[in-house]
Amino acid sequence: MQLTEEHEQLRNTVTRFVDTEINPFVDEWEAAEQFPAHEVFAKLGALGLLGIKYDPDCGGLGLDFSYSMVMAEALGSVHCGAVPMAIGVQTDMCTPALDRFGTEELKREWLAPSIAGEMVGCIGVSEAGGGSDVAAIRTTATIDGGDYVINGSKMWITNGLQADWCCLLANTGEGAVHKNKSLIIVPLNAKGVERQKIHKIGMHASDTAQLFFDNVRVPRRNLIGQEGMGFTMQMMQFQEERLWVAASSLLALDRLIDLTIEYTRERKTFGRAVLDNQVVHFRLAELRTEVEALRALTWRAVDEYVRGKDVTKTASMAKLKSGRLYREVADSCLQYWGGMGFTADNPISRAYRDGRVASIGGGADEIMLGIISKLEGTLPAGG
Repeated sequence: MQLTEEHEQLRNTVTRFVDTEINPFVDEWEAAEQFPAHEVFAKLGALGLLGIKYDPDCGGLGLDFSYSMVMAEALGSVHCGAVPMAIGVQTDMCTPALDRFGTEELKREWLAPSIAGEMVGCIGVSEAGGGSDVAAIRTTATIDGGDYVINGSKMWITNGLQADWCCLLANTGEGAVHKNKSLIIVPLNAKGVERQKIHKIGMHASDTAQLFFDNVRVPRRNLIGQEGMGFTMQMMQFQEERLWVAASSLLALDRLIDLTIEYTRERKTFGRAVLDNQVVHFRLAELRTEVEALRALTWRAVDEYVRGKDVTKTASMAKLKSGRLYREVADSCLQYWGGMGFTADNPISRAYRDGRVASIGGGADEIMLGIISKLEGTLPAGG
């Protein structure tokens, strides 16, 4: 995809923000296991970075999806995976369906403040018994007069402890599991909502919660689009999420390789630099080639998406490749750092911990393989 001067200007804006407003504080936020989302998002909102692809009527910039991916890629320069992930939830995971299918009233009430950075959002799909298997969710929203009454729970909710609202997927009827679900805006200060912190092996600066809903009432006007279309809307939303995951990994992977080249050039074993061993510099060259291949695949998918093509297969391929490559690069680089790579505050060990979730969240590797196989026509009968 051919990027313009405007794309590069946006990239530079994001990079400056990362350098001044995020990276100096990453270690502090990692230790605290939470970053100040409202504070950071307010600053991003003031620069217009939370609504790049959204309508100017809601405070967005009205640019196409490729600009959002430029931002996603630039966020790869953050010195952890947690803060970019939290930002991506706001820009490309909890808001796309609201923008596409929400009423003007809902957009004014929830989308516009989120674009401005005045509100923090989260996406409520995964449950303890249904993560990648979206059709298996059990949370219900039943009609009672002018309200939905919501019961159930959601698991692994990024931004869940600090979020003001949740784009919740719930069962609103009986029948086919792909046609009985709806997306509903749920204010998280509503009576009956409880939050519980989840401790993770990585992504420490991003708060992650389990949300509980006990007879939570929200007005029926908080429905996004048509009742029963939630599964379909969520599947559409997943394509942008998966491209975001792939794009946001690119600079992060480049950085791991750069840091490892620098370290192995200085580190001496048996009288010479570790980098001087052919097995090391050949392996790093191989990894760099893999990153460039992922970059080409990701931007090809973005280009096709912007031109209105169905990118289900290429987006799934990019998501699959990015998760697996993150694990491969982090593991290979950590090996060349020796004992230093096994210390908790090492940048490579942080990436080793943070990157593991890329093969789980947003659709596990196995789900991506199933999608690709189905579209390739290679699934066995009944598969």
